[in-house]
Amino acid sequence: MHHLITQDHIDTYQRDGVVLIKGLFADHVDTLRKGVDVNMSEPGPYAAENLKDGDTGRFFDDYCNWTRITEFEQVIRNSPAAEVAADLMQSNSVQVFHDHVLVKEPGTSKPTPWHQDAPYYFVEGQQTVSFWSPLDPVTDASLRCVAGSHKWEKQVLPTRWLNEDNFYPDSDAYMPVPDPDAEGMDITEWAMDPGDAVAFNYGVLHGARANVSENRRRAFSLRLVGDDARYIERPGPTSPPFPGHDMVAGQKLREDWFPLIFSR
Repeated sequence: MHHLITQDHIDTYQRDGVVLIKGLFADHVDTLRKGVDVNMSEPGPYAAENLKDGDTGRFFDDYCNWTRITEFEQVIRNSPAAEVAADLMQSNSVQVFHDHVLVKEPGTSKPTPWHQDAPYYFVEGQQTVSFWSPLDPVTDASLRCVAGSHKWEKQVLPTRWLNEDNFYPDSDAYMPVPDPDAEGMDITEWAMDPGDAVAFNYGVLHGARANVSENRRRAFSLRLVGDDARYIERPGPTSPPFPGHDMVAGQKLREDWFPLIFSR
């Protein structure tokens, strides 16, 4: 077990699907900030600006850039994240799925809508983890997660963030997006220092408030998968799409695209 975590972290993760890991990227904050600067100056093909007319601030996001932004690759390969992921997932192996950058500039009025990541992804399995790490101190603009939501019978309908329409054709397979505040759900939320990380299962419902502060809120997310993760087909194009992946249902993610970064 990595020294950053205890058995209590693992037990909490297995039960709630979410836990705070202090200092996971503490030694890599400057490197990640440089990577975000590169990413924002040279956006990739999936980069998005998530504000409509009338919204204030700027909400930039982009993903799948670690193979072209060396700072991200260095952190993925050299930080404790892979070993900590193996511990939390109780997995012998860890593969990279993708990286994701989310930047809310000061005075950004748009909250991040409540959603689960799993329905957007072409991955099925219990051994999954996302690390969400702020590169600026956060209080109100932190990540909010609904504990235990990865064990719900139905997943939440994925929507497009900008106009909030359905991502897939209407399907009884998904439940409508709930309102966790109104429904009194068990919401985790922490004030965090740069380099701290929220670890959460792909099935955990999460969102974030607007950034009404006078500070930037840069966040780096790293999505990893473990032993039981398999490719699954969805009712429509996934996000990220990974065009031309050629995988078939039930297959482990191909290691030339999704490299193994830790094994016991």
